[in-house]
Amino acid sequence: MTNDITLHHISVSEMDNNCYLLASNGEGLLIDAADDAQAILAMAEQAGVKITKVLTTHRHWDHVRALQEVLKETDATHYAAFLESPALPSSVDVELQHDDTIEFGGREHDVIILRGHTPGGACLAVDMDGVPHLFVGDSLFPGGVGKTTSEGDFVRLYKDVTERLFDIYPDEAVVWPGHGKATTLGDERPHLGDWWDRRW
Repeated sequence: MTNDITLHHISVSEMDNNCYLLASNGEGLLIDAADDAQAILAMAEQAGVKITKVLTTHRHWDHVRALQEVLKETDATHYAAFLESPALPSSVDVELQHDDTIEFGGREHDVIILRGHTPGGACLAVDMDGVPHLFVGDSLFPGGVGKTTSEGDFVRLYKDVTERLFDIYPDEAVVWPGHGKATTLGDERPHLGDWWDRRW
């Protein structure tokens, strides 16, 4: 049986970190326990769900400050990319690789690994009402890819974002970044050449 999935969201901390909660049939999948565990737990309570799964998109400190407390309070299963796992403050129950899936709401959702901002950030693609929703961490934002610190990392991230997102998902796909406002692949697609030329 397939259950409807709804999306809930709060922004936490001085870094404007997005915490996304997918809700279905009384269960919640949290994407990034970034900060303020009590606000995250309150979001789940308001949504009428218990957080049963937590996906950490990447290792950066501003995305994991509430992770230990949320996992302790919920006893949720912790998912993260295998390349990020050693650097996280909480142990990872399920280490993800590119093209893995996470089951939630009666369906399997694709995991996309995007390398470059960190060694292996995880993106989750969730279909809601026929529209793909891409939870990309800090790998893609309105106006460009995430921050990189070397030419090699930029090229790697640009190619992964291009080949694993833009080449696969339609223009109406919604991009939910780790900070700030959402965008769509269609809004960003015309600028890919500019990003390549400017190197960010």
